[in-house]
Amino acid sequence: MYFLPLLKLDSVSKYFGGIKALDNVTLEVDHSKFTLLIGPNGSGKSTLINVVTGVYKPDFGSIFLEKTNVTGKKPHEMYKLGIIRTFQNPQIFPNLSVLDNVILGVSPIRGESIFRSLFRPFWIKEEEELAEKAYNILKIVKLDRLWDRPAKELSGGQLKLLEIARALMTKPKLLIMDEPLAGVNPQLAREILNILTDLKKDIGIFVVEHRLDIVANYADYVYAMFMGKVIAKGSTNDVLNNPTVIDAYLG
Repeated sequence: MYFLPLLKLDSVSKYFGGIKALDNVTLEVDHSKFTLLIGPNGSGKSTLINVVTGVYKPDFGSIFLEKTNVTGKKPHEMYKLGIIRTFQNPQIFPNLSVLDNVILGVSPIRGESIFRSLFRPFWIKEEEELAEKAYNILKIVKLDRLWDRPAKELSGGQLKLLEIARALMTKPKLLIMDEPLAGVNPQLAREILNILTDLKKDIGIFVVEHRLDIVANYADYVYAMFMGKVIAKGSTNDVLNNPTVIDAYLG
């Protein structure tokens, strides 16, 4: 049983010049939950992700990962703490195999130390362990049959699955996904969401997504943003039928 949220933003604000990109945002992502963030373009969703992952430092407010105050920490520090993000445009090595791309999701690889690299048994064992782990993760995202294919041969949806696999190699506490369904056909989009639903048993899932017709039924809790503020929160049905949210989308 968890008594603290996995992630908490407490009255977070972020300014760019005179523009309030985030305006007193309070938000929680719970353990073992699929939390969805929605809102029109320009509502502050990307800024929020960048603040959570350490790209931007908030001007006001605090960010907590469980009981640890992580406000102002750098991206590599957030990474080490278990906050892992994927991007709308997957960042891969196109000419390397699918398996190698997943293996490279681990940074740093322990066998890369100068001392260990001098002793062949160390790094051979390391590579074998990583390859086995990567292949098992490919099974989870249903890409194992494509393990030896160059990543550039994957479809857009398969690349999103590859991004998830790379993230899982790091044993994340919180997986943040920025529009994982963008450009993905509906069938594969639902497969991605089914995989995320299975994963939430072990990690927190925080997704920014526009394709509400597909993602709505998968979310446990929804936040809606507009002009840097959280304008609604609650169940999918409550948020999508909130008059303020409807007005924000219709303009």
